[in-house]
Amino acid sequence: MTNVDEVYQRLSDTGPERDGWLSNHAPMAAEALIRHGHADQVHRWLDAYADRLEPRPRGISPIRAEDWRSPLGDPRRTGDWLVFFERELAAAPWRDVLVQWWPRLLPGIAAGATHGVIRVGHAVRSLIAAETPERVAELGQGLAYWAGRWQTLAPPGAGPYAATDPRAALDAVPRVPDQRSGARERLAQLADTPGWASAAGAIPGSSATEDVPARLAGIIEAATLRHGTFGYASPVMLVHAATAPNAVARVLPVLPRTLWMPSLAAAWSATAAITAAYSPAAPRPLPSSAGDLMAAAAASGDEHAIKFADTALDVGDHALASARHSVNMLS
Repeated sequence: MTNVDEVYQRLSDTGPERDGWLSNHAPMAAEALIRHGHADQVHRWLDAYADRLEPRPRGISPIRAEDWRSPLGDPRRTGDWLVFFERELAAAPWRDVLVQWWPRLLPGIAAGATHGVIRVGHAVRSLIAAETPERVAELGQGLAYWAGRWQTLAPPGAGPYAATDPRAALDAVPRVPDQRSGARERLAQLADTPGWASAAGAIPGSSATEDVPARLAGIIEAATLRHGTFGYASPVMLVHAATAPNAVARVLPVLPRTLWMPSLAAAWSATAAITAAYSPAAPRPLPSSAGDLMAAAAASGDEHAIKFADTALDVGDHALASARHSVNMLS
């Protein structure tokens, strides 16, 4: 039976991206497959994915702890960030490193079209289950990727805004005017998109810190269900409207409560930004669908189908029919 440590060891010398931008989904998808009972398929899946892996990037110049701001968001320094976080995690417990770097990286949650935070979320989930050197190393790779691709979003307005329920709040997010370009170009339009500031500030739910986990769960559920009717326009990219806040939710249990509200705000901004950048103007009816969701995702072999099914299973049984349709679109 394959375990996640074998996978992380197998992938340890691979880079976080390929072709200069596309994310390496192998560690994330493999962790999800193992967690949901499909460990026997993982190495075969990795064999099929192998031609989409590139070697770990080399560094340019060591990053000093006191000079961490200047290389932030410079993808040419990703190799340096990998070495940096190896050193940090060798010198301190992984939870301490995560708590130190989480608020530094959180403003750049759009990194790699949100794949930076998503990879960290999978790594933290594996570490909560068991702390091993391989899982600590994978956390370092996720943090390094996030730091190398760090990208901020246009900030919300001064608020407070009257936030509605999560689904209504998502439906109120304005669309960026030009939806013909890539993620970075679409997200760059948010600052000049009418209504973005108020939508980004309208975080659904109450203002109590203890309610943050439930508020996050509501955002994840809304984005997951919405994908079934709006995902047809960009099935792959709209997956991240659900998987990015779910990554934040997976990290929340190891964070101090002082970081919960900023984490919620960043998660909502990521979901709203992906929705603004890729959601079509109108939904399509949801066809009836049924069956074993993760088995269908695993059978498809598609990394986004696997990760979306993983998030939908966190949401609950009521999301499965919609999610199965989404998996069909992704396959």
